[in-house]
Amino acid sequence: MSLPSRLQLPPGPWATLLDGLCARFPRIARAQWQDRFARGRVLDAQGRALTADMPWQVGLDIQYFREVADEPVIPFTETIVHLDAHLLVADKPHFLPVTPAGGHVRETLLARLVARTGNADLVPLHRLDRLTAGLVLFSTQRASRDAYQRLFRERRIEKTYEALAPALPGREFPLQRYSRLVPGEPFFRMAEVPGEANARSRIELIEAEGPIWRYRLLPETGRKHQLRVHMAMLGAPIMGDDLYPQLRQRAPDVAEAPLQLLARALAFDDPLSGARRMFSSGRSLSLPA
Repeated sequence: MSLPSRLQLPPGPWATLLDGLCARFPRIARAQWQDRFARGRVLDAQGRALTADMPWQVGLDIQYFREVADEPVIPFTETIVHLDAHLLVADKPHFLPVTPAGGHVRETLLARLVARTGNADLVPLHRLDRLTAGLVLFSTQRASRDAYQRLFRERRIEKTYEALAPALPGREFPLQRYSRLVPGEPFFRMAEVPGEANARSRIELIEAEGPIWRYRLLPETGRKHQLRVHMAMLGAPIMGDDLYPQLRQRAPDVAEAPLQLLARALAFDDPLSGARRMFSSGRSLSLPA
């Protein structure tokens, strides 16, 4: 099941809805837009099908369905750890995106959960990288959503990760990594630069045997790729990382050895009931044979 994308029509010189959408999304062929209109895949805010020759109306809210030809099936399954009137906690496998992006539309955690629960109001409260496995927290209804979103904005949620990475002999644990992270090159990588720290992580040892150690990672902030960058800059890039410390080509086969990073646990005081809530992933990390 795919979920609609939404767009509020901006000012422009286009006579029809078809003309404007073709101009706004030049990578999508005109024939493909025409086919979407013909199949009722372009809708207004109330879910009514629109026609290709409809005049372009600035400010109109529309919905359209992204489609990817021959989207590959991701052969790994999520589990639902918890579900109540306000929250859904999912345990995500490696390789599954949380939300639609790039070549992934149907094969996303959000789309799968909407199909399983029938709840189109599901919204992820935070993100995990596609290559990271573990817990993702979803809001199940709009009325209480902001109360849970504030947990993340105000850093009142405790996130615990686990990782496999090369040994760091000679270092004392736990250790702190504070640095300034900014977008790097290419644009999808992050880089450490001089300046006031905006990314803070605590790194603890779980198991220190052999050349690969097991680490517990406790992010105090939530910068993009924060844990991956911090481990790489300490000299222990997480096993399976294709971005840090250097960019390398990952094979398209999703069965390739995954990034050995797991969102192990979430803990917080529930903003509605005040009760302590703790959730743990049932997944594990292991080195390839």
